Amino acid sequence: MDQTSPDGASAGRFVKVVFDLPRDEDGWPPAATESLWAVPVTPDTARLDNTPFFVRGVAAGDLIRVRRGPDGQLQAGEQLTWSGHCTIRILVFRDGPLGGTWQQALDMFTPLGVTGEGIARFRIIALDVPPDADLAAVKRLLRHGQQDGWWEYEEGCIGPAWQQAEPGQDP
Repeated sequence: MDQTSPDGASAGRFVKVVFDLPRDEDGWPPAATESLWAVPVTPDTARLDNTPFFVRGVAAGDLIRVRRGPDGQLQAGEQLTWSGHCTIRILVFRDGPLGGTWQQALDMFTPLGVTGEGIARFRIIALDVPPDADLAAVKRLLRHGQQDGWWEYEEGCIGPAWQQAEPGQDP
């Protein structure tokens, strides 16, 4: 079950952990499960190593309980420790100023210390906002982009520091 991570790290260090995804009345998200890279910590715990596109309530670096399913895959259980990272998802508008280009949107967050990945098919970005990022600046950019019709966003996993960060005036 050990594999090489998407960034090419050595085989044997990373595993895939499968999360079940509840769907809403519109059939969203577009999959029944999402697999995230993780690093095993103990036989029944793993630390998430990437940012979820669809799973709610977890972020990169979180420690989660895992169990081996009947099919041999690692199944996600409860979140044991939150890493302090926030997961923010952005849906880039196809008809907006960015023309649906998720990479352009992601590049706007790089100077703020935020990383992420995108899925071109859905024009969605999963942002990983580390605890030492300028949370107010990130919130300001998110709100500015939403107000100007670039995207809409949702908070997939946040904590008290995010909630308390005051974005101030938009640029």
